Amino acid sequence: MRAQIGSVLLLVAACSAFGQEPKPRVTSASSAVVSDPAAELLAFEREMEAAVVRGDVAFLDRVCTSDFSFTHGDGWTTGGPPLRVENKAQWLASVGKAPYLSRELNSVQVELHGDIAITYGRYHARNKVGEPGRREFTVWFERVYTRRSGHWQYVSHRTVHGPTYSKEQSKGGN
Repeated sequence: MRAQIGSVLLLVAACSAFGQEPKPRVTSASSAVVSDPAAELLAFEREMEAAVVRGDVAFLDRVCTSDFSFTHGDGWTTGGPPLRVENKAQWLASVGKAPYLSRELNSVQVELHGDIAITYGRYHARNKVGEPGRREFTVWFERVYTRRSGHWQYVSHRTVHGPTYSKEQSKGGN
């Protein structure tokens, strides 16, 4: 245990000398310093989804980069052009209308490249209003993040398949 603490202190000192932030990793269940960038990013992604459902534009404005882009896949499930590509201001205006009842992530995988991360997976969404048969849908996505000043920032979203609409929904369900 004393050797582990000494190693962590040595890492902190070395990183400080070069103006870098240490990135400790879990080495055992008894480690005093714990950091798992993939778990941290997944928690951040869930926090963002909750903000989208709330219509929390202020939070999303803080966590999106200034050059953020959101590529919608509507009408794009067979390789055609996307319905639209929104910049940060356009996407935040859409989110500000708080159109969702829910957006639940699943099957999300994380690929880390230092201070850049890519997630890919899907979300299942339910809209508050909309035409029957198109209120509940699933989207497969790929997202890019960057870590700046120790915090994850959302760079881009690209729908790679979808939306696909629920069969139950198209039969008249809510």
